[in-house]
Amino acid sequence: MTAFPLILQPAELARRLDAAELIIVDLSSAAAYAGQHIPGAVNVDFGRITASRPPVMGLLPAAEDFGRLLSGAGITPHTHVVAYDSENGLKASRFLWTLDVAGHEHFSLLNGGLQAWLSARLPVDTGAGPAPKQGTYTVGYRPEHQADRTYIQAHLGDPSVTILDVRTPAEYSGADKRAQRAGHIPGAVNVDWSQALAGGGDTRLRPADELRTLYTGAGISPDKEIILHCQTHQRSAHSYIVLKSLGYTRLRGYPGSWSEWGNAPDTPIE
Repeated sequence: MTAFPLILQPAELARRLDAAELIIVDLSSAAAYAGQHIPGAVNVDFGRITASRPPVMGLLPAAEDFGRLLSGAGITPHTHVVAYDSENGLKASRFLWTLDVAGHEHFSLLNGGLQAWLSARLPVDTGAGPAPKQGTYTVGYRPEHQADRTYIQAHLGDPSVTILDVRTPAEYSGADKRAQRAGHIPGAVNVDWSQALAGGGDTRLRPADELRTLYTGAGISPDKEIILHCQTHQRSAHSYIVLKSLGYTRLRGYPGSWSEWGNAPDTPIE
């Protein structure tokens, strides 16, 4: 199978719906999926790809649980996974980040998701969708694409590491308080995740050259390790995929994100 790009355009996917070893994963709600979905897409419950220990949310599920989810969706280590959702790509991106942590090598984000697919007037199916073939996937999470609170605290002030906070400026400043404590991790750089979108209700990404300017202009350099977070690592998973598509290789997502850092009594905050 000819490789798909990480950021996949709807027209290209439409031409290759019958490609071997391809599985399209729809992260929309079951109702939205039944209403309309890309032909052949398998619906995956987003609730099964995160775990929680309140007030900490957005954690990785147990590796064996994620392995069962992939197997049930017909995904094997050789499958190329194309993910999308019916909203703004956050759920699809979180799924792909989890695949990356699991060491899965072949995946794409559908640029603009279902909205872009519909805007291009490409075909859709309705109803329950196909029954996926059972796959076999034993998952073992790898450490190099994730960070936890201990790791971040150990690298505060490290000139080779940049912490990228993709929340809104109000969350970053502390004006919008969504945990017991408000503010940001000391030294973190703020680039709202939504600045990567075309804007005006368009859920597609901006052109790659504009995205590079956005991030490098904020000091997000590809020669450094970038640790990304938001509130529960959905928005930051989207930014993770965007940076990965731009050639950034030293990327880590922080699963608990601010729901952990901002609710801990002893983490440093600016």
